[in-house]
Amino acid sequence: MSASLPAAQRYRRILRFAAALMTLGLFGISGRVCADDLKTLVADYEHYNLEQDPVTAGQQGDRDALKRWPDDSTAADARRKKALEGFRSRLDALGNAALQGEDALNREAMSRQIARRYEALSFDEARFPFAADDGFFNTPDYVARGTVIRNQDDADCWLARLQAIPAYYATEIANARRGLATDFVQPLPVVNAALRVVHAQSDAPAGESSLLLPFATLPDSFSAEQQKALRARALELVTTQVKPAQRELLLFLEKTYLPQARTSLGIEAARNGTAYYAFQVRRHTTTNITPDQAHQLGLKEVARIRAEMNGVMAQTGFHGSFKEFQADLRTNPRFYVDSRQALLEKASEIAKRIDDQLPKWFGLLPRLTYGVRPVPREIEESYTSARYWPGSPEQGVAGGLMINTSHLDKRPLYEMPSLALHEGVPGHHLQIALAQENKAIPLFRRDDDLTAYVEGWALYSEKLGIEMGIYRDPYENFGRLSMEMWRACRLVVDTGLHHEGWSREQAIAYMSDNTALSDKNIEVEVDRYIGWPGQALGYKIGELKILELRHRAETALGDRFDIRKFHDLILGEGPLPLDLLEERVDAWIASNKA
Repeated sequence: MSASLPAAQRYRRILRFAAALMTLGLFGISGRVCADDLKTLVADYEHYNLEQDPVTAGQQGDRDALKRWPDDSTAADARRKKALEGFRSRLDALGNAALQGEDALNREAMSRQIARRYEALSFDEARFPFAADDGFFNTPDYVARGTVIRNQDDADCWLARLQAIPAYYATEIANARRGLATDFVQPLPVVNAALRVVHAQSDAPAGESSLLLPFATLPDSFSAEQQKALRARALELVTTQVKPAQRELLLFLEKTYLPQARTSLGIEAARNGTAYYAFQVRRHTTTNITPDQAHQLGLKEVARIRAEMNGVMAQTGFHGSFKEFQADLRTNPRFYVDSRQALLEKASEIAKRIDDQLPKWFGLLPRLTYGVRPVPREIEESYTSARYWPGSPEQGVAGGLMINTSHLDKRPLYEMPSLALHEGVPGHHLQIALAQENKAIPLFRRDDDLTAYVEGWALYSEKLGIEMGIYRDPYENFGRLSMEMWRACRLVVDTGLHHEGWSREQAIAYMSDNTALSDKNIEVEVDRYIGWPGQALGYKIGELKILELRHRAETALGDRFDIRKFHDLILGEGPLPLDLLEERVDAWIASNKA
């Protein structure tokens, strides 16, 4: 019948039919167009992200960014909201067109990241410019320790950043003032912890400032006269620009902020705090778990781990109660060293033993190395026992396993294997360095800060240390369990503080009763949870999901399960929300079964 139609009409009908097929993706053309549109969108989004983050942009080679600090002003945040709305609209315009593989993952990951950032901006989080152990005032110090000066342009960029510090501080102080005016204020313990850091920075002589470190070692391409002039100029800027800004910040915190610090600890007591905490829980766990559910999960995990701890305590041959065993661990000289250098050497020895085992458990290893370094003394008082500082392959800066060498009587050696596994390898350094070097995935995914994935992997790494043979006696294994108990307690304590109305003393007592952590570490940790709502929940929830996925893969694949390939799979796409990680593992299982 259609053959009897005029040729022009038949042609139009063919075109309409072809258009319908392309809409359905049956010709593949629609899919290619959509993928091309997504590629352009990803490139634009990455350019936007680097504009917002001059520290990362500088590490990626942006010379102009090397002169700037982040802009957290209200005007900048308003521009960010508008930009994110634009990116969201462009993503929506792609519709439900079929995307496969990396394209589908990029679209979903970008959609999640945009939604998360937009919601955070809606809460005006910039009003909290500091927490207990971190804040904007630490950013220049971190950047200084990772800055390498190779030529005059590098030197000029760092000098420009020194000049820009007062304006950077002024913006963040304005944010804190806005928090005071809108009842979005950090509690008293958090302010006191921040004050200790700011006091140390303000009191330090200009000539001892960490901000001079980039000029400490200069290449021979600089003459002696040039080196002298650069160091003199940097010292002048620290003296005339940075030190007054630090003193102004100290005065503001002491005279204005501290008297108005929140007396209640939980964020739910702040204006719109209940909604904000629910968001923080979702954000850091990448799940829809509620505070009540997280609290109950924590209680369950604490009970399970406590039973294991009792078993390991029996293996040591100790005769006494659990509290007596804790007291012995916290006071027995055999578990402590008497010098900062000795603690660093112990951490280094453990780190090298772990390095020795990595090829047996991982097929993919990063080129970037890491070092064992002390936490800078000006921030060590309110700092955690250990932490990882990312390196930069582009700048030639190694990662750092940072060890807090203060209060040596509070840094037991039985905790050190777990800390090295978590903060070094196969924990943070291995995961983050592999992501940094994986140029097959976009930067916005390589650099995504997803607590449940990043910290869940690091906590999983502590348990993997058992199979790797890192724990050499029951005491070190008890230290591992104490570290795991610490993360389980976080589920209880974080929700207790922010949702259940717990006091600081109640939180400290709960941690003290259930872990072997020193009193000093417990106080620092509790203050950290008070000042950073929800972040502490990601560790255990992420670890439990990774363990669940490994068990699922082992059960499904049997003899075909390869632990090296499984680990490479988990680390191979950069940080992912837990449900997307689960989809990836399920697809891998199905492929291997087939």
